[in-house]
Amino acid sequence: MRKSPALWIAIALLLALAWWSQQRPGAAPVPVPQASAPAAKTNDVSDTDTLPAFLPREAHDTLRLIRQGGPFPHPQDGGVFGNREGHLPSRARGYYREYTVDTPGLNHRGARRIVTGGQPPSEYYYTDDHYDSFRRFEVTP
Repeated sequence: MRKSPALWIAIALLLALAWWSQQRPGAAPVPVPQASAPAAKTNDVSDTDTLPAFLPREAHDTLRLIRQGGPFPHPQDGGVFGNREGHLPSRARGYYREYTVDTPGLNHRGARRIVTGGQPPSEYYYTDDHYDSFRRFEVTP
């Protein structure tokens, strides 16, 4: 009995989808806490013990550069983040800025970013899946 080509295509697509979903680190979306929800507290970006544990070491370096006003290693850093996906609270264009969080071993920007809100920044968000999900955290002066 010969199977239809459509069945083989469907099986191949399901296998590819299953493989792809396993390859994405941190694929489970993390909801952004609402304004009333408490965010992780921090005191000083130079003290690695005061930032949330979910931030990678390289994020500490990025936060230090944000606080210093640069210079940033990527020309896109400090550029406007459009929030086109609508995962962050709605604000006027230009409110959010994005910064690269380097990923060791990559020769490109990778997927990790810190997005700040306000000038000077008063809101901080981290994404490790190129804007699919965000985690809010605080940095206090």
